[in-house]
Amino acid sequence: MLLNVNDAKSAILKHVRRLHPIKLPLMKAIGHVLADDIYANVDIPAFKQSSMDGYAIRFEDRSESLSVIGEMAAGTNFELSISNAEAARIFTGAPLPEGADTVVMQEKVSVDVGKLTIQDPFLKQGLNTREKGSEVKAGAMAITKDTYLTPAALGFLAGIGETDVLVYPMPKVGIILTGKELQRPGLPLAAGQVYESNSYSLGAALSKAGVHEVSVYFADDDLITLKNILAEAIAANDMVVLTGGVSVGDYDFVVEAAKLCGVEKIFHKVKQKPGKPLYFGTFENKLIFGLPGNPSSVLNCYYQFVLPAVEAISGRAIMERLIEAVLETAYEKSVGLTHFVKAIYHDGYVSPLGAQESFRMSSFANANCMIRLEEDRVSYSAGEKVQVYLLPE
Repeated sequence: MLLNVNDAKSAILKHVRRLHPIKLPLMKAIGHVLADDIYANVDIPAFKQSSMDGYAIRFEDRSESLSVIGEMAAGTNFELSISNAEAARIFTGAPLPEGADTVVMQEKVSVDVGKLTIQDPFLKQGLNTREKGSEVKAGAMAITKDTYLTPAALGFLAGIGETDVLVYPMPKVGIILTGKELQRPGLPLAAGQVYESNSYSLGAALSKAGVHEVSVYFADDDLITLKNILAEAIAANDMVVLTGGVSVGDYDFVVEAAKLCGVEKIFHKVKQKPGKPLYFGTFENKLIFGLPGNPSSVLNCYYQFVLPAVEAISGRAIMERLIEAVLETAYEKSVGLTHFVKAIYHDGYVSPLGAQESFRMSSFANANCMIRLEEDRVSYSAGEKVQVYLLPE
């Protein structure tokens, strides 16, 4: 029985298991997800410091003429104390002198022959200072497990003294291209050959998703050859994506080869266009996808089914990319299949593109979204709202 699109997505995610955590240096952890809570080892900042260039004072002396007795720069490691009617020149990040509790901006004072007069009627006690441990206190949780590591998160971790983190790794992915008609770009085409493009589109899409360990395999239309290559790919990768050979033709061997490799079939065929013959199975905790060979089918199946699995297996939240938009032109389709229509979205409106056939990539190359048209509808009118899947930028 064919699954609908939503049920197929649910079936895939039900079988996804996060990969075993690994430790990475901060500079290589961007885009990963933390696998453990992180606690601060020290107070940050470790001392009371200035957040502004100016003058450190005792707030109670704000109305007096103050003597400037010294200077504190960032990185200063000597101690300075101020007492009655005294101030110290201070710079951002420098420790406050003993006795000081407030910093006055340098633009809000006048200095004449070593005497400081404050010209800030709105000055408040503690202004322009950072308390010890105000960022995070020693022993406190600094950042929680399952946090997605952005540049800001990595900067924060570096700022509390961390050098490496335990994260969920991105999957290793094997791409198997089936079909003896495929020729690599740059080589001459023989009779009956076509240039292979799926490894380029899939590899680029995986790279954009943060997957950088990708291996590409080529397999002729032969069951034993495909079975051996699939077994090799399964052993070396966390996820395998096959393109072509997944339908029911005389030279379509993916389903049978997967069975010979011990892959447990979860489903085969989804009520969608393009990409109806989609196959999904598992081998232990590894995910096996069989995608139709036509380039548009490959990319549609990747965005709808493979990408959410990549996000889930690496611990990331699955991005919700569906929005509503106003359809600019009427559109008709057949009943019984969810259609994904290559389109352009702009400012709340969406327009279908031409060349919707699954073998054509020219329209996909210009699309920034896909319109999702439900399986039980046959026609859509201009001006009605439709669901739009935004392609990752």
